[in-house]
Amino acid sequence: MKWKNRRQSQNVDDRRSASGGGGGFQMPSLQTLFFIFPLIKPLLKSKLGLVVVGLGAVAYMSGFNPLSIVGKSTGFVEVKDQKADDETAAFVATVLADTEEVWSRIFAEAGYKYKEPKLVLYRGETRTGCGKANSQVGPFYCPADQTVYLDLGFFDELRQKFGASGDFAQAYILAHEVGHHIQNLQGTLEEVEKAKHSYGKTGSNKLQVKVELQADCYAGIWTNQAHKLFGMLEPGDIDEAFNAANSIGDDRLQKQATGYIQPDAFTHGSSKQRMIWFKRGLQGGKLSDCQTFR
Repeated sequence: MKWKNRRQSQNVDDRRSASGGGGGFQMPSLQTLFFIFPLIKPLLKSKLGLVVVGLGAVAYMSGFNPLSIVGKSTGFVEVKDQKADDETAAFVATVLADTEEVWSRIFAEAGYKYKEPKLVLYRGETRTGCGKANSQVGPFYCPADQTVYLDLGFFDELRQKFGASGDFAQAYILAHEVGHHIQNLQGTLEEVEKAKHSYGKTGSNKLQVKVELQADCYAGIWTNQAHKLFGMLEPGDIDEAFNAANSIGDDRLQKQATGYIQPDAFTHGSSKQRMIWFKRGLQGGKLSDCQTFR
């Protein structure tokens, strides 16, 4: 994908270097308190010690983890290749800027102003408007704060565990999450959550699948329109997106995890469905091509 020397979004909150990936002050856990009390107890007996404890508390509330000095981890993930990690962050910021350009135009054509989402980059764990997140949850969109959360370690997993390599595989993932932001602005996410109360687990899952497939289709729309604007696609890029969609289909993930497939437990759609709906958005390039709820 051609992406260098283009605008990068200013809506990125980079928390990769924050202690524990937390992006600032967090109350220490009981486990942490039990660990540090024997260390600070002797300091409480002198004025100098009290000053040291006070400075440590201020540092902690400012986002620095004093325990890192003694090797106590709070979830921070060490990056082996910082230069490569920074380049990936720049790539993500560029893709986000591309989504801003595309969706601003689409909304303007419909007579609306596009409200841009935020994006939080982190490694390890962080706080979100939807609760605490860690690297195990994967990329996701939080409607409560209209923010996409992305642990850059997921891209390593995408490549190593799922065999979906390439920068456009990563772009597809981000475009999918921004697709959920579009659904949030449209009121789709709220309507689906209300409708789920009338269904059992299986029915709710089916509704969620429709949500996810529509986000895949919106990722296809973005690809279509962004290429027209920036000429960004290179040979093999679309194949990378299809490979990513295929690699993270529910049927494939279930097969890998349990050895069998449960369609009633699908929440994102099968590999085939995800590729089909991405392709529809890619070929048509219009919101009307993405009516998964019909």
